[in-house]
Amino acid sequence: MIEIRRSEERGHANLGWLDSRFSFSFSDYYDPKHMGFRSLRVINDDKVAGGAGFGMHPHQDMEIITYMLDGSLAHKDSMGNGSTIRPGEVQRMTAGTGIRHSEFNPSDETAHLLQIWLLPRERGLKPSYDQKFFPGEAKSGKLALIASPDGRDGSMRIEQDATLYASWLTTGESVRHELAPGRHAWLQVARGTLKLGGKTLNQGDGAAVSNETALVIEGQTDEGAEFLLFDLN
Repeated sequence: MIEIRRSEERGHANLGWLDSRFSFSFSDYYDPKHMGFRSLRVINDDKVAGGAGFGMHPHQDMEIITYMLDGSLAHKDSMGNGSTIRPGEVQRMTAGTGIRHSEFNPSDETAHLLQIWLLPRERGLKPSYDQKFFPGEAKSGKLALIASPDGRDGSMRIEQDATLYASWLTTGESVRHELAPGRHAWLQVARGTLKLGGKTLNQGDGAAVSNETALVIEGQTDEGAEFLLFDLN
């Protein structure tokens, strides 16, 4: 079964400096039918204006992944980490017993990112941070492993039985992902248009997948489509 979550159906908040679309309930947006999917709790499509950002704030007992699409964000946290996240780079934080962090757009260009939260395998884990670059060629026409519970094949290690893939497909390209018995999937289109199981998905659309043995994802335009695929327990 594939259930589509259309972009225009998502929650929306515009604070001037921050324009956000919410796939699941978040902050002041509440939809009891969309509280998350399996261990996936948050997918926020954020656009942060130049010279603005998220001030220092706390998190606890959450796996937090930032996937940059355009622009940059300067990161600082209570563990002493400081870095700048750019397109192609992915940031991962285990909030665990508690962290504080800030994300600031240091440029005049709007920063565009997907902010992702997953529930951890258990509460009270030791906080940690990671950031990695995944080149475009690793995602072009294939599924690139971004995050996994064991950090295999150069992916970032997350504290949950979930794997995250990223891909970029153009017309004529396709990928196939097998789902083991009892596994589920969520696909999020970051940009462009693609087909999933014969259904057309556009930028911002998501799809919850259950009771399927495999997914076939096809590119539909020469400009290409970028998407994330979560394999969930």
